[in-house]
Amino acid sequence: MKKLLKVLKRILIALLLLIIVLLAVTYLYVKQPQFGALPEGARLEFVKRSPNYRDGKFRNLIEKPIITKGYSVLGELKKTVFEEFPHREPVDSLPSIKTNLKVIPADQNVMVWFGHSSFFLQLDGVRILVDPVFSGKASPLPWGVKSYKGSDIYTAEDMPEIDYMLLSHDHYDHLDYETVKALQPKVKYVICGLGAGAHYERWGYSSKQILEKDWGDEVKVKTGFSIFAETTHHSSGRGFKSEQSLWLSFFIKSPALNIYYSGDGGYSERFKKMVEKYPAIDWAVMECGQYNKAWQSVHELPEEVAQATTELKAKNMLPVHHSKFTLAQHPWDEPLKRISALSQAKPYRLATPMIGELIRLDDPSQVFQQWWKHVK
Repeated sequence: MKKLLKVLKRILIALLLLIIVLLAVTYLYVKQPQFGALPEGARLEFVKRSPNYRDGKFRNLIEKPIITKGYSVLGELKKTVFEEFPHREPVDSLPSIKTNLKVIPADQNVMVWFGHSSFFLQLDGVRILVDPVFSGKASPLPWGVKSYKGSDIYTAEDMPEIDYMLLSHDHYDHLDYETVKALQPKVKYVICGLGAGAHYERWGYSSKQILEKDWGDEVKVKTGFSIFAETTHHSSGRGFKSEQSLWLSFFIKSPALNIYYSGDGGYSERFKKMVEKYPAIDWAVMECGQYNKAWQSVHELPEEVAQATTELKAKNMLPVHHSKFTLAQHPWDEPLKRISALSQAKPYRLATPMIGELIRLDDPSQVFQQWWKHVK
């Protein structure tokens, strides 16, 4: 009996030491720069004054559980680990076009999508870069989510000088440390949600470059040109403490065209309210991918994307948040197939460019191919 107790004691000590080592390794690992930083000091005090920050974190306008009723976190985790979901990533390399962004004439109003939610805008000579991720991954871990073949042909070096870089929220598939670090010398200003400036400051951006905004705030670019930080229904966080920076959508009002970017977020009545505030939307860039009925409150289903775009009364819609990373259980091309079918006979025009294809924003005659049909 004494021998057994000794053996059990040794096992318990070994397990305790292993737990201590794992905790120490984890603690040291999350201190690496790619995890960013939490707001503190004067920034934290400023964050606390936001009406959208309560009880130690940012909140959605209407509180909803992340997991849909009838589903569970454990159940979804079990499915991910033990069930097979076919065609979650393409076998073939995705078709793409390498557009030279540095030589586009300043008087052209264009957009170039880089896969997932990264895109470049040039409006009235102003260059805007949104949620850039060019590192080929959407995870802080070496073995984490990797980009599809052919979807990562652009780098920070390919970007021209950027007037405004916009961040919808700080999740890894939207805020990429390597990309943002490399872009710092090219970026005049970053517009991000309250609290998110802590990441950029840690990564070498000056306080003059960082414009942290609350919902409803306006950045005046020049006469007749403004960028508004607006609401969405989502979350944020890069480490163990979440909801410490605010998640955004954007309305870009220029003399030539008005662009709305939804950011990530589940469907809500905000789209009806948005069109009351911004009644003339030429282009809606809408999240459409990495969805699941289990987490429908934070990511729209394609049916909801079509509904929201109709409610926005947008003339044109570009679906994003697909065709680069696998972050859900659906087939990689399902978002494109479903939104194409759902958009037939809708009052908006659907744009489905290849990665890197130049979208002529003021050319309603431009035709886009259903390029995914030829990809295995």
